[in-house]
Amino acid sequence: MNLLAPYRVLDLTSDLGFLAGKIFGDLGAQVIKVEPPAGDPSRRKPPFLKDHSESLYWEAYNSNKRGITLDLSQQNGRELFCRLAKTADFIIESFKPGTLREWGLDYETLSRENPGLILVTITPFGSEGPYRDFAASEMEIMALSGAMSLAGEKDGEPMRVSVPQAPMWVGAEAVMGALTALAYRTLTGRGQHVDVSAQVAVMAALAHAPAFWDLNRENPEREGVFVTGRSLQGAKMRVMWPCKDGWLNFIIYGGAAGRHTNQQLAAWMAETGMAPEWFKNIDWSTFAVTNITQNEVDQLESPIAAFFATITKQDFRVGAMKRQMLGYPVATIEDIYRDEQLQAREFWQDVAISNTGDTLKHQGGFAIFNGERLQIARPAPRIGEHNDEVYGKDLGLSQQEIARLKSEAII
Repeated sequence: MNLLAPYRVLDLTSDLGFLAGKIFGDLGAQVIKVEPPAGDPSRRKPPFLKDHSESLYWEAYNSNKRGITLDLSQQNGRELFCRLAKTADFIIESFKPGTLREWGLDYETLSRENPGLILVTITPFGSEGPYRDFAASEMEIMALSGAMSLAGEKDGEPMRVSVPQAPMWVGAEAVMGALTALAYRTLTGRGQHVDVSAQVAVMAALAHAPAFWDLNRENPEREGVFVTGRSLQGAKMRVMWPCKDGWLNFIIYGGAAGRHTNQQLAAWMAETGMAPEWFKNIDWSTFAVTNITQNEVDQLESPIAAFFATITKQDFRVGAMKRQMLGYPVATIEDIYRDEQLQAREFWQDVAISNTGDTLKHQGGFAIFNGERLQIARPAPRIGEHNDEVYGKDLGLSQQEIARLKSEAII
């Protein structure tokens, strides 16, 4: 499925922007990953294959890209890049703000030769403002975006998600901005400079916060496995429940959304002899959480917690689906790998690693178009794997010229 096959992307990003280039590649665009002659530092980022020959991180986020080497700090390297830029529809970069301008590769300069060029800049905090020159890891971005302030236990420390989130949020938003600029170019013929901030991208995860204030006149706070804001009495309700082999996601709802689920849960508990008499007698058709107190919530949740502790995640999934209840088991990485839904959609794809003989199971493309899933057509490139192809076939350089550039450490 080559939805963006006519378009060429030059990917100059660090790991903060890898996903943006990968999404373009998954959509069929011609993505060229540009690295320093020694290779991108992320090639040395764990985890690795068993023989430490390849970074699995690099493999995961750079498939569907060709790879070339080029030293942009040298004048000859920048001149060569300008030739590449004339052939590009998109350039994605994540250098420190001002770096491309220092090199004479800023948008204004490049667009004079290529008016339709779309330059996408990805930085931790944006290319302007007092934070523009701040360096930041994923953890700092998550902290300054506000996301960590809402993760963790109420009286504990702010927490982060173990798998990096900021590159995912900003990578997706970068592509959204780039394709919006492409739509503009289709109408006007003119390119754009799209400036994306990882801090702002992560803030999209906090979109509920303004509504929380509007409704309750208080800001949301960390609540761990609980949710607040449903009761005007300030009661909090459990969202995550321990079960025999992990955790379940379930919330006591009111109104039409919760009526059926609550009735079915009460019947299920009664079938197993775990529903107290008073629980069986609740009139769920009139039950509401709007004015429920914490004592009432605690009373309701006690027998539910005892019941969930007796079943497995699979028991809950099967039982909840049978009864058409709201709620899901909390999947682990192993659960995801074995998930029958993902297998039915042929989500996983075996991909051979360049020049090693090894095969890795990759997650497939993010969507299915007209019944066809986006495919991984090529593994992540080795260092300079496509130098001859890009510099020779695409730019027309001779083998002697390519050899000279290599001897001068320009490529």
